[in-house]
Amino acid sequence: MRALIIDDSRAMRRMLGNTITELGFEFSEAANGEEGLAELEALESPPELILVDWNMPRMDGLTFVKSARKRPEYSNCRILMVTTEWDIERMTAAMEAGADEYLMKPFEKEALVDKIQMVGLTPPNGGAGA
Repeated sequence: MRALIIDDSRAMRRMLGNTITELGFEFSEAANGEEGLAELEALESPPELILVDWNMPRMDGLTFVKSARKRPEYSNCRILMVTTEWDIERMTAAMEAGADEYLMKPFEKEALVDKIQMVGLTPPNGGAGA
């Protein structure tokens, strides 16, 4: 399974990448929503999972979600908003825009595994090590 990590923090991309690699995912990454859309277009086939931050320069996560959901070829991608934004209005806006789930930073690995399973995906390693 493939994942796309979109976050302006290199450290967060590394941490998420290490975690999903342990779960058996292959991944690519982008530093903002514009790069994320370009990466989606460059991939041979859409990833099963997209992990996207909210607050990023050039294109924020909410705009990315709205843009990706307008494209039918990405309709089967599961989108998980991974962010420090915690208020209910933001959560609602993300879900209405097309995010499948919402995970607040900081989080434990087990919470990420739970959210991946909540969106209907089984990590290739079955969540091993969680």
